[in-house]
Amino acid sequence: MGKKSQYIQSLSPGQSVDDIFLLAVANQAQSKNGPYWNLSFQDATGAVDGKIWSPKSLEYPALEPGTFVRVRGFVESYRDKNQLKVDQMELLDGNALGVDLSDFLPASKVPPEEMMEAIEDLITEHMKHKPWKTFCRKVLSSESIRSRFLTAPGAKTVHHAYVGGLLEHTLGVARACMALCDVYPHLDRQTLLAGAIFHDLGKAWELSGGLTNDYTDEGRLFGHIQIGVEKLEPFLARAPRLEEGLKLHLKHLITSHHGEHEFGSPVRPKTPEAFILHFADNMDAKLNIIDQAYTEMDKTGADWSPYMRFLERNVFRPEQTPDSAKKQNGKAENQCLLPLKA
Repeated sequence: MGKKSQYIQSLSPGQSVDDIFLLAVANQAQSKNGPYWNLSFQDATGAVDGKIWSPKSLEYPALEPGTFVRVRGFVESYRDKNQLKVDQMELLDGNALGVDLSDFLPASKVPPEEMMEAIEDLITEHMKHKPWKTFCRKVLSSESIRSRFLTAPGAKTVHHAYVGGLLEHTLGVARACMALCDVYPHLDRQTLLAGAIFHDLGKAWELSGGLTNDYTDEGRLFGHIQIGVEKLEPFLARAPRLEEGLKLHLKHLITSHHGEHEFGSPVRPKTPEAFILHFADNMDAKLNIIDQAYTEMDKTGADWSPYMRFLERNVFRPEQTPDSAKKQNGKAENQCLLPLKA
């Protein structure tokens, strides 16, 4: 049984389940009836919580996230969310089964290579100062950095938590920053672009990615801001033509992009570009969280999301203004039909 046929996105209450999933979370807890397992199963379409109650739970003295499992059971509804009640669960060897990892790991909608190309296009378009252009290209062409950047998730759970998520977030932040430079033309567009491209670089080492996507030892001990600056230091040292003041500003952009000390920022933004990067980063992350909520709401047709802990609120899907351009039978919305004066 190496090929999946049941995907989490299409499960509905009352449905029986017999398929392979990735065990994403496994925590043992205690109830008055004995120990039980709190589980989360994952595939490329999403995740679903599961329970193994006592005495069945005693058959599994240890469970490790990142394990492939064959689950037999059925789907229950608990607090308006699907949950798997597990009757039988078999631990599997993914390599022996020949499972296709793309069935189990959520990924960005756009291929990472395309997003990397879009970032490189931004460098070509906006980097007029040759030392900046050379520096950015050297970092992105470094095999040790490029290979990690292409596959890294943007976070463990909150936003862009999927293969290619880091690149998707980076591209979104970089585009937002460049758009804001059109509104505020006094900004240093090129330093801001470098900061946007590399602000979360350390996440490629902070998180393991792959099947478990957990924090690495390095990630837990230092965090992605510190790691990112350290990864850039050798490239900055080998960029003698890049002015010292620009290097200093880039490092400030990276170290201040979380905005406030309570959000993990070693320093607070102290330049206009640092404020812009912080707000663009925060905006892109929050819009991705809302986008994921909307995807879940699509399944039920709900107008309101459940309470979202990371946003500290429910989110609403408002009515959209009709796209009147589509109702013009192909004519441009503001097409002038008056004759032009000679």
